[in-house]
Amino acid sequence: MADTYPTDTDPQTTHLLVELNRSTPAWRKLELVAQMNESVRLLSLTGLRKRHPGASQEELNRRLADLVLGPDLAERVYGPLSEAVK
Repeated sequence: MADTYPTDTDPQTTHLLVELNRSTPAWRKLELVAQMNESVRLLSLTGLRKRHPGASQEELNRRLADLVLGPDLAERVYGPLSEAVK
């Protein structure tokens, strides 16, 4: 598989970014992914709070499960959304 690089970035900058990525330890890459995942979760919950202002934290978490897992799997794992709304 051939490497593909952005065509809108200066080649020196691309080279620098590739070298930084190669030299970053795996633990740090995983740490960055975990931080991004947490940011996405918080942004998602913020959006859900705006759409459902009266929802409890439990309901928001259940609605987040719908977004992450899909409604069918979320219902199988956590039960119907209507139970979280009560």
